[in-house]
Amino acid sequence: MTPERTSRARIKGQLRQMWVRSYERATAMKRDNYSCTKCGIKQSKKKGAEVKVNVHHKEGIDIWDDIINLITQHLLCDPNKLQTLCEDCHHTI
Repeated sequence: MTPERTSRARIKGQLRQMWVRSYERATAMKRDNYSCTKCGIKQSKKKGAEVKVNVHHKEGIDIWDDIINLITQHLLCDPNKLQTLCEDCHHTI
């Protein structure tokens, strides 16, 4: 039985979660007073009047496939390409 590889969708989901919790995103939201910089509407969690605002990358992210390929090919590689080491030995490589 071969181990199940981490799916591309799961990797993308984890990257998005990392982004949602990032310092950079939180700083942009705070800087813009949790409001849309285009129309001015403010984020609200009030029941019945919920408004969500998002943080948008002005330059876009068109390299999702490249990022996921890098992760799946180099970080989440075949376990036969991995070696367990203590911290001291790992730092000497």
